[in-house]
Amino acid sequence: MSNIIPFKFNASNIRVIESDSDIDIDPMFVAKDIAILLGYSNTNKAINDHCKGVTKRYLPTASGEQQISVIPERDVYRLIMRSKMPEAEKFEEWVVSEVLPSIRKTGGYKKDPGNMSRMDILKLAMQAEEEKQQLLAHIEEDKPKVEFHDTVVAAPDCISVAQTAKILGTGQRRLFDYLRKIHWVSRRNEPYQEKINTGYMNVKLGSFNHPDHGLKQSVTALITGKGLAKLKQLMQSDIAA
Repeated sequence: MSNIIPFKFNASNIRVIESDSDIDIDPMFVAKDIAILLGYSNTNKAINDHCKGVTKRYLPTASGEQQISVIPERDVYRLIMRSKMPEAEKFEEWVVSEVLPSIRKTGGYKKDPGNMSRMDILKLAMQAEEEKQQLLAHIEEDKPKVEFHDTVVAAPDCISVAQTAKILGTGQRRLFDYLRKIHWVSRRNEPYQEKINTGYMNVKLGSFNHPDHGLKQSVTALITGKGLAKLKQLMQSDIAA
């Protein structure tokens, strides 16, 4: 079964779906709602051409329960990126700044990061690692070459600090220095839980063989699309100051 969370952007209704399964923790959007709002005249063609994670869900409608196409967050960004509507950028900002934080805050996600220990967060990151690798592959496939805005759109989930530094026009070491300065990461370059909770950062688990201590676990800092946009804003403010 799936639960519908209704949202409204201007005069348009946007239905966000969250499952009652503990496994399915990602929100899904009713594809047709997004395509109509973004001005696609042939919504089915737009969804088929641009969306790669379309699935079907049985959802209640005015005509009774029907099978409806739903898409993950990354496909919402794909439709936004290819829309010619002037409202597309404002809609993207609304999704990032209002819809997703609202879902997380009100329990749309089954695991609330605010009530999780660091170990729980690391376990969750490990479970999500496979999907994150797929998302990074989609980023390379879809990202435009010039505009920073389009780069953010093509990175809906997480990228490495090295990739972030390249996008922001700085070096990886200099960016880590800045992240420590603004208290996003510790001296060991591990994200603080607060920044994971706010959706700016995430982690990737790995392992390596230490010559003296054997197999050890590593924690790699990752930057989300939301974090990338925030870093650009902070760095521009520092330059202006």
